[in-house]
Amino acid sequence: MPISSKLPNVGTTIFTVMSKLASDCGAINLSQGFPGFDCDHELLDLVTKYMKAGHNQYAPMSGIPIFRDRIAEKTKLVYGVELDSETEVTVVSGATEALYAAVSAVVKLGDEVILFDPAYDSYAPAVELNGGKPVFVPLEMPDFSVNWNRVKSAITDRTRLIMVNTPHNPSGYVWTTKDLDTLAELIQDKDIYVVSDEVYEHITFDGRKHLSLLTNSLLRERTFVCGSFGKTFHVTGWKIGYCLAPPQLTDEFRKVHQFLTFSTATPLQYALADFLAEPSRYLTLPDFYQEKRDLFCEGLKETSFKFTPAQGSFFQMVSYGHLSQEYDYDLAVRLTKEIGVASIPISVFFSDKKDHKILRFCFAKENKDLLIALDKLQNIKF
Repeated sequence: MPISSKLPNVGTTIFTVMSKLASDCGAINLSQGFPGFDCDHELLDLVTKYMKAGHNQYAPMSGIPIFRDRIAEKTKLVYGVELDSETEVTVVSGATEALYAAVSAVVKLGDEVILFDPAYDSYAPAVELNGGKPVFVPLEMPDFSVNWNRVKSAITDRTRLIMVNTPHNPSGYVWTTKDLDTLAELIQDKDIYVVSDEVYEHITFDGRKHLSLLTNSLLRERTFVCGSFGKTFHVTGWKIGYCLAPPQLTDEFRKVHQFLTFSTATPLQYALADFLAEPSRYLTLPDFYQEKRDLFCEGLKETSFKFTPAQGSFFQMVSYGHLSQEYDYDLAVRLTKEIGVASIPISVFFSDKKDHKILRFCFAKENKDLLIALDKLQNIKF
């Protein structure tokens, strides 16, 4: 009997498609957002330590207490915000789970959810699976900033949630104090919640500071902040994320979380708790990635692409509309096959799949691989 799909328009993600194509072609994979280098070996030793010590059974549903304490300590140190680790911090199996559980906690049938367009590909499906209706608000080109007049116009009596992503994927745009204050002003008298995807919180450039939505007093009371240690400590395969939210929201979040994954890998939590005890391990991340961004952008200057250096994240977008009208997906595939460098066509992030002639490259790779990729990109023929 045929299945009536709940997500009829969803296929295999572009990240899976391009990573497989890169592997098949032996190309340098600058497409999917994962580091091309290993994590700190001390972190690996800590995992082994806790595995051998017998910490291999279920962790508490909300996370190992010491791990939640360390996340709260990090939040206080970086943002000046005090959280109760017992009632406001929940450990989950990756930020994607955190995003889904947060949406599920507040969105009901017929609710409208505002998404900034372009958006990461898991947002709209999470809304639709919970009976909500995505309402897409276009970001301003070319910097991908928010047009707050458009947001105001999109808000209706059915608006239940707004989904935020800063630093933004794919553009790297970093929200400002004005962005936070304007969002707070728009929702202060309305029954609207916020889900904030902040997985690139420690990857910002040129002196910019990531402003967590927790730092705005009104937004803090309405927001589920979703984070990840995969991006911060180069362990995306571990799928260790967390959600920070006030007690009332955390209660609803945990009701969903306990029936999604229930708990998250125990020895990894203990290891990360120990690793977080030294703040320099995440406070130095902006400098680490700025060196890679600058190296990549310096090489891009020798290509025919146009670009503005990313404000945050570990992605760099480039424009090629002045060189060719080739569909971005076709160009991404062709470059993977012909020159051996894989990228992501950003049309996949747009709700209407509009082609803006922009590719996204991930520079979270070894410098030698970035240099090889740049040499190849400098010899593209359009």
